[in-house]
Amino acid sequence: MQNSSSVTVFTLHGLNGTASQKYIFFAFTLLAYLLICLFNFTLIITVIIEKTLHEPMYIFLCNLCVNGLYGTAGLYPKLLADFLSDSHLISYTGCMTQAYVIYTSVLCEFTILTVMAYDRYVAICKPLQYHSIMTLLTISRFFMFSWIFPFCELTIALLLTIRLPLCGSHIDKLYCDNWSVVKLSCVDTIVNNVYSYILIIMHVYQAFFILYSYIQIVRVCTKSSEEMSKFMQTCLPHLISLISFTISTLFDVMYSRYGSRNIPQTLRNFLAVEFLVIPPLLNPLIYGLKLSQIRRRVMRVFSREVDILK
Repeated sequence: MQNSSSVTVFTLHGLNGTASQKYIFFAFTLLAYLLICLFNFTLIITVIIEKTLHEPMYIFLCNLCVNGLYGTAGLYPKLLADFLSDSHLISYTGCMTQAYVIYTSVLCEFTILTVMAYDRYVAICKPLQYHSIMTLLTISRFFMFSWIFPFCELTIALLLTIRLPLCGSHIDKLYCDNWSVVKLSCVDTIVNNVYSYILIIMHVYQAFFILYSYIQIVRVCTKSSEEMSKFMQTCLPHLISLISFTISTLFDVMYSRYGSRNIPQTLRNFLAVEFLVIPPLLNPLIYGLKLSQIRRRVMRVFSREVDILK
């Protein structure tokens, strides 16, 4: 029987059958990654440079973009290397690290979106108390919470996985994820399953909090055209980000646990990576286009660069 002490390398089978088109997939993947880096770095640098954007909403938005870069760094470099290689192997340590990076990013994204929902709730429903509630101390606590809490959650999940003896080394995905490794276990994984459901319940509570926040926001906004305009300006991008991320993550969860091998490999790959493609590309775009302050500052930053080049 093979156990985790002897399994030193995993084989990723997500790219099987793509050898004839690997350079096309490589080109599109590289383009997607470069665009993700460009859009997110542009927004981050704009928020940092422009002092008028040093407000809670933009700080949390910057945090969202940093997390997008962090999560995609766990997938794209390895995936690009695999496109150019005939063997798609990853070490046990590399597999655990990749799973940790990708899924801490997922939980961080949801926590950051929760914090952003609270910020919009206070801004619209309690505008006179906004600055007294969203103090520098509160923002700092939210910032720490949005990173430390997900990292603690995934650290426990990883420790529960590392203890398992394994009877296989084949992962039917483009990348390593915690559940794929758990399924290779030689022993009962009830503790891992229970902990997974605990995580799901905890984040369902976050989802209910976001839902409650937006019910209150919509109630306030329907009372005046000015508030509705404010909702469309600042809350609509957040809602689009939340919906796209939730749908993308649900695809990954459902595919990981209940996916069928009868589904075409290309479709399975898309479902597996959608949450690392759509939200990181969409977030900076919708915020950059929808928020007039961001849009103006981005144009100002680019005009400065053009002047310098001249």
